[in-house]
Amino acid sequence: MVTLNPDDMTPVINRLRRAQGQLGGVIRLIEEGRDCKDVVTQLAAVNRALDRAGFAIVSTGMRQCLTSPDGVNAEDQAAMEKLFLTLA
Repeated sequence: MVTLNPDDMTPVINRLRRAQGQLGGVIRLIEEGRDCKDVVTQLAAVNRALDRAGFAIVSTGMRQCLTSPDGVNAEDQAAMEKLFLTLA
């Protein structure tokens, strides 16, 4: 399986930290008894941020597979496809 390069993951980590802050905001909204629309809107933003982070991780893994000097073996290809479909 592909091992992710931590240097390539900096934008993903930043996106996840933003999502973490947004999730904290959702919790505060609920604790404050805020309007349902506000809570769901913020929750949708967290969901999109997490989806984008997941797709960025899979994309990076696919790129590493494609540029590998050894090529892509069937097992890695199947694993990457499964990860992609997990997010779909």
